[in-house]
Amino acid sequence: MVYHCTHAAPETILVAIPTLNEATHIADTLEALLRDAPQMAEVKIVVADGGSTDATCDIVRDYGARHPNIHLIDNPDKLQAAAVNKVVTDCAEPQHRILVRVDAHSHYKPGYVLRVADSLLKQDVAALATVMDSVGDSCFQRGSAWSLETKLGSGGSGHRGGTVSGYVEHGHHAGFDLDIWRKTGGYNTGFVANEDAELDHRIGLAGGKIWLDATIRLDYVMRPSLGKLAKQYWRYGKGRAQTIQTHGMRPKLRQMVPPVILLVNMVSLILALFWPKLLILPLLYLGLLAAMSLQLLLKHRSLCALWAGPALLAMHQAWGAGFLIQRYLTKGPTS
Repeated sequence: MVYHCTHAAPETILVAIPTLNEATHIADTLEALLRDAPQMAEVKIVVADGGSTDATCDIVRDYGARHPNIHLIDNPDKLQAAAVNKVVTDCAEPQHRILVRVDAHSHYKPGYVLRVADSLLKQDVAALATVMDSVGDSCFQRGSAWSLETKLGSGGSGHRGGTVSGYVEHGHHAGFDLDIWRKTGGYNTGFVANEDAELDHRIGLAGGKIWLDATIRLDYVMRPSLGKLAKQYWRYGKGRAQTIQTHGMRPKLRQMVPPVILLVNMVSLILALFWPKLLILPLLYLGLLAAMSLQLLLKHRSLCALWAGPALLAMHQAWGAGFLIQRYLTKGPTS
């Protein structure tokens, strides 16, 4: 079905796609953006590549040869945040009013870009967030995705599988008013992660509002292994701590849960050498994760749900460790 944009003129939209070794996904991503939306031929799409060693750049060049609105640029700083900043700095033209961020490893429905731009103008906000529904092909990915359906996994974040639209302090980045983007300076590339939430904080300080449109959704592909998931959440924890350090913020209660869990488990295991009864605390935590896996097993009727517990364990402990090391063992905020 063709989507008719009713608010945003296609030629005013600039799309930024950061990539690094995304040969598996980039063709599907570009196809999804173009499919069933002839207006997308007027939207400038820029892929900023951080030095891919696979076929990512060749695939993008091939699409660019067939679709003149698709462009490829180099992102020598590699980071996704730097990629989006570079697209705005080097590729935005005078007619561009809206920036839409697209991630190559997610799955998008036809009309996504136009709907994001449309909703941004309709709500008259500085930024628009959309909902990520976690998915995966492997058994581990499905189990870890299901774990994010729970409050133990997402902490109740509206952009993680939520169904309610409304104003938020932070959400999955989808669209921006380019004037606000330039006013706030874009992403802080000194952050290892959490640069999106940090920018949202600055948007709020500048008087901008952020709208979560739960009617616009994408499928987010989970990391393929327990180790890569843990590494991802280690970076998330460090990035959140960087945001707190930089702005002198107080962490929210839900953000302190992973560090507290990690500390309680570590202290209990150490002191259990002298007082074995303290083992009850980490055992209760593991029991909670096991119960959640069982609940998801019954809900989805799949043994893949048994990965939910290990995934939650990795996410909690890695996030907590990254947060604590950055917050208390690393000196000074990120500028």
